[in-house]
Amino acid sequence: MTVSITLATTRRILAQLRHDPRTVVMLVLVPTLLMVLLRFVFNSAETFSRIAPALLGVFPFVIMFLIASITTLRERTAGTLERLMTLPLGKFDLLAGYALAFGLVAVLQVAVATAVSLWWLGLSVAGSVWSLLLITVLDALLGMALGLFVSAFATSEFQAVQFMPLFVLPQTLLCGLFQPRDQMGWVLHWLSDVMPLSYAVEALTQVTHSADWTMTLTRNILVVLGCAVLALGLGAATLRRRTP
Repeated sequence: MTVSITLATTRRILAQLRHDPRTVVMLVLVPTLLMVLLRFVFNSAETFSRIAPALLGVFPFVIMFLIASITTLRERTAGTLERLMTLPLGKFDLLAGYALAFGLVAVLQVAVATAVSLWWLGLSVAGSVWSLLLITVLDALLGMALGLFVSAFATSEFQAVQFMPLFVLPQTLLCGLFQPRDQMGWVLHWLSDVMPLSYAVEALTQVTHSADWTMTLTRNILVVLGCAVLALGLGAATLRRRTP
């Protein structure tokens, strides 16, 4: 991995996003708009505070998965990756550049959604707001890393979207958002244990309801971070120059 090449890739992606305002609006504002909609659907600050922390992680996770998978696939089908990889550009340089670019966008995305939730929608957090931001950004990066990984197996943007039921929806259903994980059947509980979104939601819930930093919280954060790094590594290993 070469730092200068990685940063050059990051600048290129950010320049492309700057010239695509609709994508930027989707990345930054959609999670916030969904949180606003959720608040008025429940019409109760107490109910909103109970479910909002999990969704602060789920919404960026889903959106970053879609954007990363489709953007990478579009560059491959257009032949951009094939031209880039004739240069001294390694696969991990490319994916790390994507990760940095989308990571910066994820920070902005999460900061806006969290600020609106805390200071307008009435979300109460017992723990540190910085801990909440850290976990939510890691969750968004996890979605981005998984999106980069699955893009290697898609041959069209439609196929990239079809990976959502396989990689995103099961994690959303089993992460504890709709039913506490300890009340699920043993098979579903075991499946939730191997899905990284479960650990992100558990960490967000803990930060919201407790000011204590525990070993469980540290473990959950490390699992989410480790899965994101693993997904990037697998993405680098399976990345193809172009789609036939």
